[in-house]
Amino acid sequence: MYPKISVVLPVYKVEKYLKRCIQSICVQTYRNLEIILVDDGSPDSCPEICDELAKCDSRIRVIHKENGGLSDARNVGTAYATGEYITFVDSDDDVTETYVEYLYGLIKKYDCKMALCTHTVCFENGKRIIYGDGTDECLDAQKCLERMLYHDVIDTSAWGKLYLTDMARKISYPKGKLFEDIGTTYRFFIESGKIACGYQSQYFYMIRDNSIVNGSFNPHKLDMLEMTDQMARTVEKRYPQLSRAVLRRRVYARFSTLNQMLDVKGYQKERKEIIHFIKENQRQILKDEKAPGRDKIAIRLLNLGYPLYRIAWKLRK
Repeated sequence: MYPKISVVLPVYKVEKYLKRCIQSICVQTYRNLEIILVDDGSPDSCPEICDELAKCDSRIRVIHKENGGLSDARNVGTAYATGEYITFVDSDDDVTETYVEYLYGLIKKYDCKMALCTHTVCFENGKRIIYGDGTDECLDAQKCLERMLYHDVIDTSAWGKLYLTDMARKISYPKGKLFEDIGTTYRFFIESGKIACGYQSQYFYMIRDNSIVNGSFNPHKLDMLEMTDQMARTVEKRYPQLSRAVLRRRVYARFSTLNQMLDVKGYQKERKEIIHFIKENQRQILKDEKAPGRDKIAIRLLNLGYPLYRIAWKLRK
């Protein structure tokens, strides 16, 4: 008998994409599912869409709640989950019909508590970037963390992963924070001990201009630095041998935040602190053979002056 698996979808202002997302879950080849739709106080037609679709599939459960943010919605969904395993799907994305079956198969193959898959990045202009070569392997937590810290195929996303529900109840998402997966996924790796890694794209991640990550800059975008530094402290304390990888990820977080601030007035203090951190640690990144080449190019451009760096990054985009 295959165990029940809970699929949790936080739902907020995604009326244009919600039906397609839910449909991709309803047609899964793995049938013993519980589909939990957490309506996070969405002000559009999402609540009605959720209720309507629940009438069409008995596996769908709908939870209506006041708006508390993405982390809160995931935590609430986890609390209601009755499956032995749990996976999260963002409700403006969608998945292949074998998404759950593939992840569960990896868990059984490698006798792990957690599995992950790669994904396809989908742009609104139709362009796609597919990650993964179709292979799979089992990595210990240290190696998995190192790959993640260097952005080597393995990422911090909450989606594209399957793990024991009991483990998810022990590791909650930080309420009120953006980039909450940066502050959480590394804890799942450590808790799992070993991770079944499948390099076959099973998830379609949609890049949208108005999404939380890609929308206009606001003070909450600085949460990336807090979440990354929190992760860095924990990982470096447990795995001192990953100190270079940890530093690389902290520098990357500064570049990522700096790039989102290019056309923003104000935040002079924060911008100055970010640039200071990068320059203070640049030598170690430039000497790190595992650091991506784009990091090193960005450092050299920044050394030529912020105005030139700003122009170069905007041209790249």
